[in-house]
Amino acid sequence: MALQIRVLTVLCIGAQIAGLSTICEQSPAAERTNFVLLMGDDHGWDETGYNGHPYLKTPVLDQMASQGLRLDHFYSHGSSCSPTRASVMTGRHPNRCGTFTPGCSIRPQEITIAHLLSRAGYACGHFGKWHLGPVKDSSPTNPGRMGFKQWLSHDNFFELNPVFSRNGGPPTQYTGESSEILVDEAMKFIQEANRSQQPFLVVIWFGSPHEPYQGLPEDLALYKSLPQSFGSKTVSLTSNETGSQIKRPQRDVLIERFAEITAMDRAIGKLRNGLGESGCRDQTMIWYCGDNGTPPEAVATVPFRAQKGSIYEGGIRVPGIIEWPSQYQQPKTIKARAVTSDILPTLCEIARIPTPDRPLDGMNLLSLDDTRPKPIGFWNFRADNRERSPYIAPELQEGTTPLAKKQNGKATRNFRNDRFESIDEVHYQGARAIISNQWKLVVDGTKQSEQELFDLDKDPKESLDLSSQFPAVASRLAAELRDWQTSVLNSLIEKDYR
Repeated sequence: MALQIRVLTVLCIGAQIAGLSTICEQSPAAERTNFVLLMGDDHGWDETGYNGHPYLKTPVLDQMASQGLRLDHFYSHGSSCSPTRASVMTGRHPNRCGTFTPGCSIRPQEITIAHLLSRAGYACGHFGKWHLGPVKDSSPTNPGRMGFKQWLSHDNFFELNPVFSRNGGPPTQYTGESSEILVDEAMKFIQEANRSQQPFLVVIWFGSPHEPYQGLPEDLALYKSLPQSFGSKTVSLTSNETGSQIKRPQRDVLIERFAEITAMDRAIGKLRNGLGESGCRDQTMIWYCGDNGTPPEAVATVPFRAQKGSIYEGGIRVPGIIEWPSQYQQPKTIKARAVTSDILPTLCEIARIPTPDRPLDGMNLLSLDDTRPKPIGFWNFRADNRERSPYIAPELQEGTTPLAKKQNGKATRNFRNDRFESIDEVHYQGARAIISNQWKLVVDGTKQSEQELFDLDKDPKESLDLSSQFPAVASRLAAELRDWQTSVLNSLIEKDYR
């Protein structure tokens, strides 16, 4: 806690770090870059037109990819939603703060991109899925406590006619398509920031296309002609009516899922148009990505190994696009591997503010081209069965915003975060991987494998294990992975906060 207070106080005062107060005083809002961070929920790499999907219609994302910055090797830093969202907020691997899986909250001591930018004079707003703790007013990890001035948010995911909490208040239902509702609310916030002559950070985390699926009639109609042979198996997912698991033909499910993706794409187009009408599109960076790979019920055209929840490519490779008209008038592709933890240091570099004085796992993405000097570690943490004290009082971790999917008979989500006192050998376990440019080492990726080495440039499907052919590469990466895990575990036991 002492470190957090020290860092945030310095950022507030701005007297000792990089002349921050001078920057804020001398740079009017019109000359400073605005940021809009967009994230699809369970939106896999291949589910865009520009990445070659045979049926999906995503004209807005396709246009952004054709004239902006394509991140063709972009990764979520978690293989599921809450962990990846923690990485976006902090620039750190989510295991550093105990956000291991969906339903694990972030920790109050973490320093977020909203903390940093708000203290640099930015208006910061969050809209949509939070999933880093409850959004209610009493939660120590709600968007407001994590640096956002305003928020219209949900503890978890949502469908048509969603329920949101505004600034921690009672849950309220909104009528309409959820992606469009979020964009409309975000534009109100942007217009207010413009009137106040403030630069802005707007985070829109869509509820689409997470299951259970619902689409507007006009969007469903676009996909009624899907071939009968496409998605011919039966899959399990949540029922919108009962909140329990049901089985349905995959083709029917995909029609609804594709309708959600198209509606989200259209809402992004509305946002871009709104920014243009407000006169701030040129100086606004829009960054779109998914939070993890395609979920099991939707796997139909995934060109990679595995799916959501895995540290193979199918679980962590996601679409990534940056549109920034004042900087990118011609399309460009970054071939280097990049990850959601790169978002915070990239935005800090653009805004000319210092990054937090603690271990970060991301780096300034705009300094990359074909190679990456710093490897990327991935890790599905496997906790032991010891009883641990909660990091946050359980009553503060109880969610309030309802959702369709029931868990233990409840249509809301509660969160937890456990306190770890020491590091043991068992804590190094769990599926893990490290990517160093074309090389990827995977450890315990499946029950049948111990260590695998892949050349992603030649084998993006991870079909050929090269660990016996290149033992020196495998050994080097294994040592780097172990060292990185030690750093992460030191963060988990709170060494960063001291």
